[in-house]
Amino acid sequence: MGLDDDAREYHREDPPGKIEIATTKPTNTQRDLSLAYSPGVAAPCLDIDEDPEKAFEYTAKGNLVGVVSNGSAVLGLGDIGAQASKPVMEGKGVLFKRFADIDVFDVELDIAEVDPFVEAVAAMEPTFGGINLEDIKAPECFEIERQLRERMDIPVFHDDQHGTAIISGAALLNAADIIDKDLSDLEIVFSGAGASAIATAKFYVSLGAEKENITMCDSSGIITQERADAGDVNEYKREFARDVSGGDLAAAMEDADVFVGLSVGGIVSQEMVQSMADDPILFAMANPDPEITYEDAKAARDDTVIMATGRSDYPNMVNNVLGFPFLFRGALDVRATEINEEMKRAAAEALADLARQDVPDAVVKAYGDDPLQFGPDYVIPKPLDPRVLFEVAPAVAQAAMDSGAARTAVDPEEYRERLEARLGKSREMMRVVLNKAKSEPKRIALAEGTDEKMIRAAYQLSEQGIAEPVLLGDGDSIRRTADELGLSFEPEIVDPDAHELEPYADRLYELRKRNGITRREAGELVRRDTNYLGSVMVEMDDTDAMLTGLTHHYPSALRPPLQVVGSAEDADHVAGVYMLTFKNRVIFCADTTVNQAPDDEVLAEVTKHTADLARRFNVEPRAALLSYSNFGSVDNEGTRKPREAVARLHDDPEVDFPVDGEMQADTAVVEDILEGTYGFSDLEEPANVLIFPNLEAGNIGYKLLQRLGGAEAIGPMLVGMDKPVHVLQRGDEVKDIVNLAGVAVVDAQD
Repeated sequence: MGLDDDAREYHREDPPGKIEIATTKPTNTQRDLSLAYSPGVAAPCLDIDEDPEKAFEYTAKGNLVGVVSNGSAVLGLGDIGAQASKPVMEGKGVLFKRFADIDVFDVELDIAEVDPFVEAVAAMEPTFGGINLEDIKAPECFEIERQLRERMDIPVFHDDQHGTAIISGAALLNAADIIDKDLSDLEIVFSGAGASAIATAKFYVSLGAEKENITMCDSSGIITQERADAGDVNEYKREFARDVSGGDLAAAMEDADVFVGLSVGGIVSQEMVQSMADDPILFAMANPDPEITYEDAKAARDDTVIMATGRSDYPNMVNNVLGFPFLFRGALDVRATEINEEMKRAAAEALADLARQDVPDAVVKAYGDDPLQFGPDYVIPKPLDPRVLFEVAPAVAQAAMDSGAARTAVDPEEYRERLEARLGKSREMMRVVLNKAKSEPKRIALAEGTDEKMIRAAYQLSEQGIAEPVLLGDGDSIRRTADELGLSFEPEIVDPDAHELEPYADRLYELRKRNGITRREAGELVRRDTNYLGSVMVEMDDTDAMLTGLTHHYPSALRPPLQVVGSAEDADHVAGVYMLTFKNRVIFCADTTVNQAPDDEVLAEVTKHTADLARRFNVEPRAALLSYSNFGSVDNEGTRKPREAVARLHDDPEVDFPVDGEMQADTAVVEDILEGTYGFSDLEEPANVLIFPNLEAGNIGYKLLQRLGGAEAIGPMLVGMDKPVHVLQRGDEVKDIVNLAGVAVVDAQD
């Protein structure tokens, strides 16, 4: 099947459409229903009657946006009417939810005239926290938005006008910087004079472009003052009429610095591009075919050509999804009365700044593993970059507060953390640890210091104040890679070929001489194996912690720190722990990486270590030792180990957390089973620390939970070591390195 047939099947698959209503409160008992509806619902209704602002406290209004259209100007389809536009509006709702966790009702109004349309939308103000106008033809859209903004006390935003303006505005800020030209000096030519073009031109002026330098062309050519005086253009186009000679688009583009295309495909030739000023900027945003193709624009000239389109298969995609979800997120969260010019500028500036930052590995992979680095082919972030939410929304919220549009205030740092939590429980949990790390950063050795990911992680650790990274490896290679990545920092480097290593060799020999290591071999190990070098540095307190494992098999990466650093004084065994985060719960799984066949003593010790780790994440541990047996229902050597480990823990005066077992996995995590069948259990709530009976079960179990249960995994974190050492999994991303480094810093603080 082709794309059209695939789309039809996608939409008709049961249940039809793309959205549904879901409840957010329990509805399992008669009391639940009495609270949700009659008679309990009367109380919040009366409170709202006394104070309308309580609607934000008692209802979903504060997170609900109306996507409203009459289907008169659907992108690429034209005037198809309200009913036919519904799949598009549902799709808009999907984007709001996916990117900013905003709920949407799509409202399709079969109303063509301005005044009745305005009346219908204005009457819905009690329902919504904001209104997103969509696919309404010009010039009616201008008047509809103007009237609704005047009448309504909630944000009203016509995305077709302002979305493209904001995203391309961010691109323009960065493009001008790359070619070293001031916005105020740019000669800008527009192809197209519809709603999006006029709003974009106005926004560029707001960013710093000069209105006198903007030439706008419609299908009849340059919009001149002569045409405006003759009544040849409407009042909205008239605003950009210039007192110049008439001519066509080709004439307008001569010596222009910037071309902005919001018209039709294929109308710009290579000769027209060649006529532009040095290092031209072209935003050819007609869809699906741009005014000139990326390949033709790039091939037209030998100097720098910065090209953006509306397509995902070319660099610099101007996609409105980079704007509207995050504008509304920031506006809703401060209960803004409008989305004003200051808020739009803040969004564009935040997007421009984000494009200058290092790009997460997950984003690079999502776009085909092509390098994404600030420059002519990367002037705006990618839509799938999760950081857009907690960069743009806070900027918008702050601008709303500064400009007086906000009803409530938010603390910038706390707000950012709330936004990160919307992206998943793992971000919320890691924020606890990273904040602790930032309070007292520690020196951390990164054993595989020449690896690109390690260098990028070192930059982020240093930039964010999480740790003081020490990169181990060839200094020239590390500096060259950092320069190629555009990372402007001077990392601390320990180069085995340029550093004095004799004290480390002496210490390694002292530690391992009775394990077959000669002094010469010790010298060779610290010189050619940075895992041994890093381990000795940690052991000698030259660094506070160490990370390795990114390019090694786990056992070979684990061996040097086990031999050199070893377990803590109060520990006989170390273990590997994964933290799994689900939507509303967190579970720590051990042992998943180290002990193959632990006995009851090892299981008990691993439980204590894992409980301590949970508390570092501000989680009070409730531990279950797992088996295929429930409290003696099966009695053999395998089931006795966890049972006897529980007995050890119950007899240990240092254990101050609930622990029980042996029990089956569902018994441990399902409240109804614990409270019902096994009400005698010491666990009054489901376990959040799961201790597996052996390595095989632990490794299988956490991977099933991660893949089938949709959990995010952080780890493996080593517990029980004498000094903080953590071993990454091969192929981990930069964010995994940063997270584990944060854990190591907190370990070192403790």
